[in-house]
Amino acid sequence: MSRIYVIHENDAWVEPLRAAFAELDLPYAEWFIADGRLDLSTVPSRGVFYNRMSASSHTRGHRYAAELTGGLLAWLESHGRRVVNNSRALALEISKMAQYGALRREGIRVPHTIAAVGRDAIVDAAKSMRGRFITKHNRAGKGLGVRLFDGVDALVRYVDGPAFENSVDGITLIQQYIAAPEPYITRVEFVGGEFLYAVRVDTSQGFELCPADVCQVDDAFCPVGEIAPTPASPRFEVIDRFAHPIVERYRRFLAANGIGIAGIEFIADANGDLYTYDVNTNTNYNPAAEAAAGVSGMRAIAAYLGRELAALDATERQAA
Repeated sequence: MSRIYVIHENDAWVEPLRAAFAELDLPYAEWFIADGRLDLSTVPSRGVFYNRMSASSHTRGHRYAAELTGGLLAWLESHGRRVVNNSRALALEISKMAQYGALRREGIRVPHTIAAVGRDAIVDAAKSMRGRFITKHNRAGKGLGVRLFDGVDALVRYVDGPAFENSVDGITLIQQYIAAPEPYITRVEFVGGEFLYAVRVDTSQGFELCPADVCQVDDAFCPVGEIAPTPASPRFEVIDRFAHPIVERYRRFLAANGIGIAGIEFIADANGDLYTYDVNTNTNYNPAAEAAAGVSGMRAIAAYLGRELAALDATERQAA
């Protein structure tokens, strides 16, 4: 019997998806990719394969999970299997450089960014920035490497000091600081390539933007703004009736890059200009924000995968 296969490396992130599968009575199995083996001469099972590999997998001790997943997806695709968030999606998940190039191809504005390898290259890149700037890891997730700097001298002290941590791929990004009028970013969620909802994220307490409860990292170096919200305001809040032309551009971007499920983050400056700076193909959802809005991202994902599985089964019955 065909089923849905979930490729992942973090049990905690899959728990709400398991509950959604059970609620909808969908057949599924999990493919936990931390280490292991894959016989490339074998033929994969029939089904729909959902790739949830994360750019931050190395922070959980799964250093080569993304690389192994890349080979696994290539194997599945070579046999014509239905893959949601395919090998192209994984390539964008683990490289912000690749993300920015793909976004630009769809006419989506991204911040001025310079990629650098090595201490001297990082410092030289910062010298060409106008005004304040931030650093971040090219292969990141969880706000890894995000720091805000007023000038080159502060950066030199950082890269020469004990706090500096290199990206797992060795590439540091130096990026223009977008001065937002308020300390918020917007994250736009898509399931099945279609808009699900947008969420407003308070960044005043740091730049850890993973919406799941299990993602909590202390990082006070927020690159968005310094104006604190009112104490009563939630960190994640689903925006009622969000409508913006950027949604259609994002939809085209996802379709062009084999991405079925993703959260895309943007920030607006004082002039109202939007800058898109992150595409997360391993999207999670904040349960408190969803409960307040009466929506469920994981249930939407499960329902979408169920429809894909039903379509696959119908096609195979017709072929038989």
